[in-house]
Amino acid sequence: MKKIINKKRNKNEPWFKWLTRELNSYEAFQYFELGKNPRDVAEDFISKNSISISEVFEDFDEEDKDTLDQFLKLTECEMHVFRILEKQIELRNKIRFVDFRKRKKIKS
Repeated sequence: MKKIINKKRNKNEPWFKWLTRELNSYEAFQYFELGKNPRDVAEDFISKNSISISEVFEDFDEEDKDTLDQFLKLTECEMHVFRILEKQIELRNKIRFVDFRKRKKIKS
């Protein structure tokens, strides 16, 4: 993880720190509000940063590949956590509480 991305900035910045910084400053939510889906937003990000990203691949080695694999696993794990939370919220909103102390007596 010794790669240099943006030569205008810190020349010793590893590619994953650069990527994280750029993604965090990309403001993807504004594109979601415009109706773009996540895949299109990602492709736009890649397109806008294609030169810097191509610089990464010039010296990409096995250590970098391992780092990328770990990021993919972490991202997938985070997605699953968010999906589980989403389902729990949906279930919570569907549950209706019944106060059995206030039930009516049924005449027979």
